[in-house]
Order: sequence, then C-alpha cells, then structure tokens
Amino acid sequence: MRVLVQRSGNASVSVDNKIVGSINDGLVLLVGFTEGDNIGKIQNMVKKIINLRIFPDEDDVMNKNILDFGGSILSISQFTLYGDASKGNRPSYIKALKNDEAVKLYKIFNEELSKYIKVETGIFGTDMIVNISNIGPTTIMLEK
Repeated sequence: MRVLVQRSGNASVSVDNKIVGSINDGLVLLVGFTEGDNIGKIQNMVKKIINLRIFPDEDDVMNKNILDFGGSILSISQFTLYGDASKGNRPSYIKALKNDEAVKLYKIFNEELSKYIKVETGIFGTDMIVNISNIGPTTIMLEK
C-alpha cells in the first residue's frame, strides 16, 4: 500500500463537474494498493497517518498530528501510485491491485480512518479532478 500524504488548506474532488468531496484544512491522501495488502496493513497505515506530525505547533514547528491540529481528510483512490516507468516511457501498472480487490480495501481504509476523523472521498474508478491547496508544501510518501 502506498499513500501520498499532502498537508492541505482547501481541497476538493469533482466528478462530471460536480464536487463529490471537499475539506477546508487537513490532509489529502492519494491511496494505492498492491498484492499482499490486507486489513492489518491498512490499520497500521491509518495509525501512521493519524500520528504523522506535520502540522505546526504554537512555535510554528511541525509537531502536531491531524487530531491535535483539527481538520479532516480527503481520501482519493489512485492506482497510478504503482506506475513503473523503468522499462520505457509508458508506465506499467501491473503492481497495482486489480479493481474489485482494490475497491474493497479502499472502502476498509476509509472506514478505518473514519473511526478517528471525518473523511471525504472521491469516487473509486472514475476520472476525477482533484484540487489541492498544498500547505508548505508538505508532501510525504508512506508505504507498507
């Protein structure tokens, strides 16, 4: 599982020119799954995300996690995180988990996150337009 974490101000996701998810402050998560991912890995990743200290404290030091800071999460499925362009100019996505399996894990991932914090999502498997106001910019790649 790979999750690209971005600290964000305003962020939204649209499908067919309609906003289907949005947040004001918090994290945008671009989420991809691969073979071998399971509920245990998802739970560990959720804990890592929730405890990631990338928000400023009173001294403007990145020392707070999302729960300390407040805010919410915009979670976007993105199989292209497993794109491999090492053998040419056209990426291979063979390491990305297939649609039926990935959608189940994505649902579980968002349910686990929702136990801690408000989560907005895009729509799995659709073409989405994601608008992100990346603060910092702060972008962290997590992998389990």
